[in-house]
Amino acid sequence: MTTTLDDRVALVTGGSRGIGAGIALRLAQDGADVVLTYRHDAERAALVVKQIEALGRRSLAVRADGADPGAVLGAVDRAAAEMGRLDILVNNAAVFPFGATEELGMAEVEQTIAVNVRAPYVAVRAALRHLGDGGRIISIGSNVGERAVFSGLALYAMSKTALLGLTRGLARELGPRGITVNLVNPGPTDTDANPADGPNAAAITGFTAVGRFARPADIAATVAHLASPEAGYVTGAVVNVDGGFTS
Repeated sequence: MTTTLDDRVALVTGGSRGIGAGIALRLAQDGADVVLTYRHDAERAALVVKQIEALGRRSLAVRADGADPGAVLGAVDRAAAEMGRLDILVNNAAVFPFGATEELGMAEVEQTIAVNVRAPYVAVRAALRHLGDGGRIISIGSNVGERAVFSGLALYAMSKTALLGLTRGLARELGPRGITVNLVNPGPTDTDANPADGPNAAAITGFTAVGRFARPADIAATVAHLASPEAGYVTGAVVNVDGGFTS
């Protein structure tokens, strides 16, 4: 059966768990071979690789700490080298600092900027050596970048808002090369890090219009569309997949 991403190769950073794993699996279901990065949990990364391979697609897990530019660069180049090409880059890996501005230390500030801002930029620079016409760059932001309803989110919101500037600047720059660049802002999503039955879930759900958390598959569906040939005229866009959180 022909699917929309046949013969495409995708790299999903932070693809071993949560939203990243959901994206990696959906891209594989749509026909792509998928490379994913992880920071610590090799076992979980291997499980996602196994699930992708069970779909009949090739997969590879690469250990790469987003705070290390060399590791990010190496992951991109290894993905292209071992898979023979690179067509789709999904910047998903991120850290989530939480706390009052005066309480967060400089180490947390530097890690957040390194992983959430610098790493996507480094990944894009590396990927541009491999992406050609029809290439796709999709970054995963956050609804918090548009609406921070709780205190303690300033650093995280700042880092995710930076992806808006990256997306729009790159879209203008890369449009003539046939490469689209888009930003997906998930809302509250049911993951290990933010479970739908967690202690703050009721309050968070109350800010959505649909009254529930997203599933990783909800976010992945939008990413898969933006990665597809059908989305070739969508670039520089911000898509809020947040259940109406920011409405």
